[in-house]
Amino acid sequence: MAAMPFSASFNGLMQTKINPTSSSSSLWPSMAFSIPSIKTSLGSSKSALFQHGLSFQSSTLPGYLLKSRSFGVNARAATEKTIYDFTVKDIDGKDVSLSKFKGKALLIVNVASKCGLTPSNYSELSHIYEKYKTQGFEILAFPCNQFGGQEPGSNPEIKQFACTRFKAEFPIFDKVDVNGPSTAPVYQFLKSNAGGFLGDLIKWNFEKFLVDKNGKVVERYPPTTSPFQIEKDIQRVVAA
Repeated sequence: MAAMPFSASFNGLMQTKINPTSSSSSLWPSMAFSIPSIKTSLGSSKSALFQHGLSFQSSTLPGYLLKSRSFGVNARAATEKTIYDFTVKDIDGKDVSLSKFKGKALLIVNVASKCGLTPSNYSELSHIYEKYKTQGFEILAFPCNQFGGQEPGSNPEIKQFACTRFKAEFPIFDKVDVNGPSTAPVYQFLKSNAGGFLGDLIKWNFEKFLVDKNGKVVERYPPTTSPFQIEKDIQRVVAA
């Protein structure tokens, strides 16, 4: 996996239509991250992140250094389920069994239309999809309005935005919750199989999960990791 330049702040991200009373958006400004740029390979148990986890200092908790799990391969053996066991609704409200994607590598992303990360992520996702769609690769996009209210539109509006402005051809699904009591079952599965650096919570728009051809989560990426930065990981999973 490509180096993750966490020294870059989320200021640009947070300047875009964020509700200051939102518990999701208020999480980020209180964190002062101090994380070295580390390169990891897919599945490498020798990486620094895998061995030591990811540490951060919270300005709201002086003196406490919180340690968490890595973004690396962190699948738990708590369940034998795969992504293929779930049925979701597409952007038009029709049921779709994810078993239709058996034998394909998947990149699953929670998307939003009004986020600071929207233009770069949609553009790069479309490029990656066009490049690998004939090689057994799919992108599954799940709109979510839980982060700063940045996906407020109806399903038809979301579909028009993605398909018209960014020429998105990959599947886009019904708007879902990815955190909280109404979390979509597919996201319960994804999070239970790959914890993030603040635990199982999805942190913001455009967090990404890479799923192998057997329906198992093999990698999780934070919102600031762009699709282009994970292309080598996608190539490995596609080629497997």
